[in-house]
Amino acid sequence: MSVTPYSPEGSKREQVEQMFDAISPRYDLLNRVFSLGIDQGWRRRVIRLLGREPVEHLLDVATGTADLAILGSTKAARVTGVDISEGMLSKGREKVDRRGLAKRVVLQRADSAALPFPDATFDAVTVAFGVRNFEELERGLREMLRVLKPNGRLFVLEFSKPQRTPMRQLFRFYFHRVMPVVGRSVSKDSAAYTYLPKSVEAFPEGEAFLQLLRSAGGRECTAEALTGGIATLYFARK
Repeated sequence: MSVTPYSPEGSKREQVEQMFDAISPRYDLLNRVFSLGIDQGWRRRVIRLLGREPVEHLLDVATGTADLAILGSTKAARVTGVDISEGMLSKGREKVDRRGLAKRVVLQRADSAALPFPDATFDAVTVAFGVRNFEELERGLREMLRVLKPNGRLFVLEFSKPQRTPMRQLFRFYFHRVMPVVGRSVSKDSAAYTYLPKSVEAFPEGEAFLQLLRSAGGRECTAEALTGGIATLYFARK
């Protein structure tokens, strides 16, 4: 799924890192514009479910600018957020500092394919709109489950493709026609918001993704469609 022009000879990981470094200054603004703020409601759904069981230490993978990590701090005593983009992490640290959360929310650079934590470190793991960017999806899933404590929970929030009319047609038009144009004009990036719809199209959603979770060692795997299927919240327990 190599669709960005930043490093034609580089790996998907390198391309994704460069892309998010480039768009990090406008990333939060574009998220709110494109989703009309609905993305924050999806994240709050994750946090409500997270809070149903005690969480001492939460890991937020592909944390970006730390939106979910910050929300997670309302339910977890400690939060560690990881991302491969230093540009995104820098913006995230600014937000963490402004909220006075630096002692509870720690952000560090790390790759999902090789998480720098011992086995059974975290009570829960979250990832929002990041797994489709993993260079090695199955390895990334295994890594997230590896660092979970026994009976720990994994929450994966990701875009998906609505299946019903007219939402399906509206989604395709918006994602493939409107979003790349607006994203390019606001972020001044020629590829990032073309990459987004292509990455969503290529992602193994629904039952295909649940099967990957099971193969990686997850159990009690479920999928919940959100907002007519624009996003899906996946769950697995170690």
